[in-house]
Amino acid sequence: MKTNIGISEENRQAVADELTKLLADEYVLYTKTRNAHWNVEGADFYDKHKFFEGQYEQLSETIDRVAERIRSLGHYAPATLKDFLALTHLTEKNHNDNSPLGFIKELLEDHETLCIHLRENIVPFADKYKDLGTSDFITGLLEDHEKTAWFLRSHLK
Repeated sequence: MKTNIGISEENRQAVADELTKLLADEYVLYTKTRNAHWNVEGADFYDKHKFFEGQYEQLSETIDRVAERIRSLGHYAPATLKDFLALTHLTEKNHNDNSPLGFIKELLEDHETLCIHLRENIVPFADKYKDLGTSDFITGLLEDHEKTAWFLRSHLK
């Protein structure tokens, strides 16, 4: 059945294309945060283990919300690791440092990267593609990533 929500097919496609990149970023960040949760070492292991657990749980919810937003626009969400790796802005680093600070620095960089990409799309989604709903949606995600970046950054002072 045709999607008729007041946004042209061309605009819905453009927004969905950007959201698939966001979904890939969120999924890669989720995986990297799981890695930190599983492999962190050090004197404050338990605190950081729980800290990263809270972050990956939040990212899991975000992933679902982004995928559902893509579907609400009438498009399919990518759902393979191959797709995510092809679409993501993030990179995986060979990790020899399982210290809390090593993980925190890498995850902070990733959250800040997502903040930049989200911020770049807020106005185009609203103005160029006439999709105020998705513009509002990613504004909320931006706020979540800014807060997480703040929490991570606070461990580095």
